[in-house]
Amino acid sequence: MKNSKNFVVVISVLLIVLVAFLPGCKKRGASKGPDETQKPIATPVPTPMPTDTDRYEDEIDEATEMTRTDREAMVELEDINFDYDQYALTFEAREVLARNAIFLKRNMSVMIQIEGHCDERGTAEYNLSLGQKRADSTKAYLVSMGIESRRISTISYGEERPLDSGSNEYAWAKNRRAHFLITAR
Repeated sequence: MKNSKNFVVVISVLLIVLVAFLPGCKKRGASKGPDETQKPIATPVPTPMPTDTDRYEDEIDEATEMTRTDREAMVELEDINFDYDQYALTFEAREVLARNAIFLKRNMSVMIQIEGHCDERGTAEYNLSLGQKRADSTKAYLVSMGIESRRISTISYGEERPLDSGSNEYAWAKNRRAHFLITAR
């Protein structure tokens, strides 16, 4: 019984000493002189990307104190990419299109052209057809989000206008895309 009391006393003393000295310990790389001031390191908190444009719009408003005009001036229509030999929209592509739809809803006079592009594999005819399907599926998604069909035109360039001229998977992945071009404001 005496040993267990001694053990509890020793542990208690160690905890008290630890608690007393830990706040005074400096971290590695901390400033050594009184003249230097340390800035707290901000760690970004990842937030999931919403798929609903209204939710995303609300998050933009809450996350920034910029005016609506400032935000719109900074927004560019983002390209989307496709999987090999596909024209179905990926989750990431839908997220980008949600942001593009916000811009288009706020700028009702903007007219766009969606260019469908492919990598160099496949025949020229096949790639022109696939590029058109990519542009059309992109347009259909924007229209389903409330963008007027008359504001969007589509064209396919197939493999004729690569973003990256390399002949490897990295270059091909960049070339399988729908590109947005503002045709009128």
